[in-house]
Amino acid sequence: VQLAESGGGLVQPGGSLRLSCAASGFAFTWYRMSWYRQVPGKERELVATISSGGGSTHYADSVKGRFTISRDNAKNIMYLQMNSLKPEDTAVYYCRRDDYWGQGTQVTVSS
Repeated sequence: VQLAESGGGLVQPGGSLRLSCAASGFAFTWYRMSWYRQVPGKERELVATISSGGGSTHYADSVKGRFTISRDNAKNIMYLQMNSLKPEDTAVYYCRRDDYWGQGTQVTVSS
């Protein structure tokens, strides 16, 4: 199982970023997938989850209405579209499948 995040970077408050998680080594279409984030000194927190077929999603209250999770099962990629970014969204973002994690991608929201 391999999960590889990309798309992080530095963005100003109010800006947007789209994160990607490329999955390999397993039947991607069979699994629910999630995005998490972690700030130094704090526990990793769930950001959003998407069902195997993409028809069901769940968001943390802190990102509802601003972030959208999606997936392309033909390409084995999961996405996180992040709009109206706030400084408190600054974190390392990880994708997860069960006990498997990617290496993370840094998102920094700052002016």
